[in-house]
Amino acid sequence: MALAWTMSSRAKWMLGATAVFVVMVWLLAPILSPFVIAAGLAYVGDPIVDRLEALKLPRTVGVSIVFLVLTLLGIVMLLLLFPLLREQLGTLVSKLPDALLTIQNEWLPRLGIVLPDGMTLDGDGLREAIKKNWSQAGGLAAGLWASISKSSVAALALVANLALIPIVTFYLLRDWDKMVARIAELIPRKYLPTVTTIATDTDEVLSAFIRGQLLVMFALAVLYTTGLWIVGLELALLIGLLAGFVSFVPYLGMIIGIGAATVAMLVQTQAFLPVLGVWLVFGIGQVLESAVLTPLLVGDRIGLHPVAVIFAVLAGGQLFGFVGVLLALPMAAAIAVLLRYAASMWLNSDAYQGQA
Repeated sequence: MALAWTMSSRAKWMLGATAVFVVMVWLLAPILSPFVIAAGLAYVGDPIVDRLEALKLPRTVGVSIVFLVLTLLGIVMLLLLFPLLREQLGTLVSKLPDALLTIQNEWLPRLGIVLPDGMTLDGDGLREAIKKNWSQAGGLAAGLWASISKSSVAALALVANLALIPIVTFYLLRDWDKMVARIAELIPRKYLPTVTTIATDTDEVLSAFIRGQLLVMFALAVLYTTGLWIVGLELALLIGLLAGFVSFVPYLGMIIGIGAATVAMLVQTQAFLPVLGVWLVFGIGQVLESAVLTPLLVGDRIGLHPVAVIFAVLAGGQLFGFVGVLLALPMAAAIAVLLRYAASMWLNSDAYQGQA
């Protein structure tokens, strides 16, 4: 009876601690983003700093070297990509009026969609529609003005959060090993071997997934951008980078990329044949991702099914917003390790083997 009561008390304590953690994440979600991003960057950078530390460099010096290299790479990337992205965004804005007219005069009639009387998709038509619905537009304008009046505060908050990321990353990266050691000291000695095994397996899963997936995202961004440029899409860089960088969710990058590129190509050429080139680019990209990039760069050790990844990201976003999206995959990987460990214990138990 004492043993059963002890196990029940431990289970209650663990459930209570988990509930408190979930509630705290939910309440603090609006301010957690820079800290979660910083923790992810520190996790990715820790092995590099450990290697520099093995070369007899002080850890603070190693962290500074990693920061310097990453900062220089970021500056170079911005200098190379920003002018091109700005040019493509300018192209998108300049073509928007023609795109609206194309949609109105060609696409909507083919789909059997009829606009309300007196409404057109050009600028004059939109202004006329607003005049005819001034009461609703007035409420919309009031809401828009209220949003604009708060934009300066939102911009300052965004700048503050962005400024926090490198600062928090530096301190987390510098003290990462100390924090891990401190957590290990708090674990009861009886459970330390089990917790160490689970933590090691979780680290292998996360490192294989995060570092490998970053390489896959970069490779897909280059592949999509190059392919769309070859088929003549003017917005190749913008759409290629977007499709590559959201590909951490299975099939999401392809869906967003192929949809945006198809619309952009139809607006650009007003012909269907060039769209086939767009579809060919994303088809090749999907085949290479499934058959070459993911097996080569990520491997089969992560144990996360694509459906589990999609569900984790959607559930995290629904429950905790952007912070939930950031935490979804690490939590899913950790849960997968725990489930495999529990399954292994069950298969080796006397109850399963019929010896109890």
